[in-house]
Amino acid sequence: MAAYDAGMKILYGVVGEGMGHAMRSRVVLEHLVAEGHELEIMASGRATDFLAKRFAGVNRIHGLHMIYDENRVRRGKTLWSNVLTGATGVPRNIAAYFDLIKDFRPDVVISDFESWTYLFAKTHGLPIISIDNMQIINRCAHSPEIRDHYRADFEIARAFVKGKLPFCDHYVVTTFFFPPVRKPSTTLVPPILRPEILAAQRRAGDHLLVYQTGEGNSALADTLSKTGLECRIYGMRRGITEEQVEGNLRYRPFSEEVFIDDLASSKAVIAGGGFTLMGEAVYLHKPMLALPLGGQFEQVLNARYLEQEGFGKAATALEDPAEVRTFLEAVPRCEEALARYAQDGNRLLFAAVDGLLDRAAAGVA
Repeated sequence: MAAYDAGMKILYGVVGEGMGHAMRSRVVLEHLVAEGHELEIMASGRATDFLAKRFAGVNRIHGLHMIYDENRVRRGKTLWSNVLTGATGVPRNIAAYFDLIKDFRPDVVISDFESWTYLFAKTHGLPIISIDNMQIINRCAHSPEIRDHYRADFEIARAFVKGKLPFCDHYVVTTFFFPPVRKPSTTLVPPILRPEILAAQRRAGDHLLVYQTGEGNSALADTLSKTGLECRIYGMRRGITEEQVEGNLRYRPFSEEVFIDDLASSKAVIAGGGFTLMGEAVYLHKPMLALPLGGQFEQVLNARYLEQEGFGKAATALEDPAEVRTFLEAVPRCEEALARYAQDGNRLLFAAVDGLLDRAAAGVA
């Protein structure tokens, strides 16, 4: 048990764009509940329903979302959609926070890249802890090789991340790569792993696990079909309720249990540049071919570090089946590099969080 004598009242915010934030926040929230803390959770998007199945006190608030097409973020459509929904979402958020002030009165705020809880903390003079992977863009130094050909995108991404949650009391950053820290009050910890990943039985297999967050990537499907390799595909056909088989392609409806087993038994992974799945693949020693979403520098950063560490390869698109073959030829070298990677579950993360809550309870900035 941590050093505080009684549980704290913690306001926890989870951004809903992508499920990675929700899945890792679940792990932290379960730890906080086990430590005896009282929680009020603010979440947006799909994160709300995901967390509400597991915790009491989950509140839905408006959050930004992105629109994808053919493996790119469509910025114009994204902006217009957020303007339309934001007009009605913001008043609901304000009302929710007035209720929160009256009924909960938190001692400390933790935010996984979520702005409303951050603003609540700043408005009310509360300690605020950031836990996410995005802050690595701003709070660490990155070599020219990582930023090469993307300097403008890097500066835009860094400015956005810097402005999202500025001047938190501390930043806990999850990562499988460890560039030099350039900002104080920053702690790097290994990726947050859900219990199902920690319990997964890693073993060798012959299939590729393919995961895409956006529907309609027909070019990738065409390339995969020409490889002749069994591909277990998630995300491309979100509405399906049973497996659809087309030659060597197996489109699967999402099931957490089946997905994790397909990951743990795969030969390799082909997916975007999202951090959560990449961190899980690294932990399970599965080489990964990363296809970052266009317009998402954070995913480019992840993919380039993945390749730099020797854990996989990065590509902008898959237009030729030979590119998959080239990646598969590199799999043995990636496996050698991955064999040297290890982490002790979530121990370092929990120790960091407990220590920061101790300091907050003691009134130490």
